[in-house]
Amino acid sequence: MTENEVLKLFDKYNALLTGHFRLSSGLHSERYLQCALVLQYPDVAAKMAKAIAEKFSADKIDVVVGPALGGVTIAYEVARAIGVRGLFTERQDGAMVLRRGFSIKPGEKVLVVEDVITTGGSTKEVISVVKASGGIVAGVGSVIDRSSGGANFGVKFEPLAKLKIETFEEGSCPLCKKNIPVTKPGSRPGK
Repeated sequence: MTENEVLKLFDKYNALLTGHFRLSSGLHSERYLQCALVLQYPDVAAKMAKAIAEKFSADKIDVVVGPALGGVTIAYEVARAIGVRGLFTERQDGAMVLRRGFSIKPGEKVLVVEDVITTGGSTKEVISVVKASGGIVAGVGSVIDRSSGGANFGVKFEPLAKLKIETFEEGSCPLCKKNIPVTKPGSRPGK
């Protein structure tokens, strides 16, 4: 799956929104990628997941983990494409954790998968959970990398597409200065 094909799907499903958004990272942006609008179609999600899985075909992955909420669908589909367990982390008392009886065995090779990476904060939290469990992070995959090269995980990172979208700290956001109402579409409350 080419980068152009991925971006065309975001256009097709009206998943690249325009407005004033507070991202899960706390940053502001005038564009927002609503991956759920694309991933709601199982055939499309499966095709994207297969493309991510192929990028890690030589890595002998044992388990795939994604952060709730955005990474759940794509991580599950990547796990299906590889033929391994698909887990997700979620926040409990503000910290990313494995719950619901999920576990990673020491030495298991783990692929961390996310829908959209902006700063990489949630992905780094998942990596910490994997390492604390004794897992070995084999790599990170995502549908979109909008970090403009800023996300560094210390392991192989393979997005399907890269998209440069400007972000702003709240104090220097030109949209705030124009008093444009802000929307919080992400999955992390309180930021």
